[in-house]
Amino acid sequence: MKNLTLFAATAVFGICLLGTPTASQAQVSFGIQIGAEPMCPYGYYDYAPYRCAPFGYYGPRWFENGVFIGAGPWFHGPEGFRGEIDRHYDPRYGYRGPYPHRGEHAEWARHHDWERHYRGHEFREEHRHDGDHHDDHDHHDGH
Repeated sequence: MKNLTLFAATAVFGICLLGTPTASQAQVSFGIQIGAEPMCPYGYYDYAPYRCAPFGYYGPRWFENGVFIGAGPWFHGPEGFRGEIDRHYDPRYGYRGPYPHRGEHAEWARHHDWERHYRGHEFREEHRHDGDHHDDHDHHDGH
């Protein structure tokens, strides 16, 4: 009983301290962590869990020198980018074929001349999530 009385007195004291008018400062903060960009040989889907997309999902405009320019929160292309995709390779639309694994390397030699024959049937727009400020694309030396 003595412990219960001590606990109750401590609780009342704490409530009184909290109820005392003082100058308060409201603090609001939030953060978004998206983690590292998935390392997928032919790109990754633009929705969580950002699974590696198979060859053929993204068209040639999504690649610079054989490197995927990103989708979703990791998009590295120009602001207002619009590139073609082939939804036949999306599991939400019935694709059940093989997927590459994260960290695999693209075998571009196997897909020689694919960009001329690519026939995506849908376009996707992507927008920068960094306000169009990306160090790799900012050149201030007059060139």
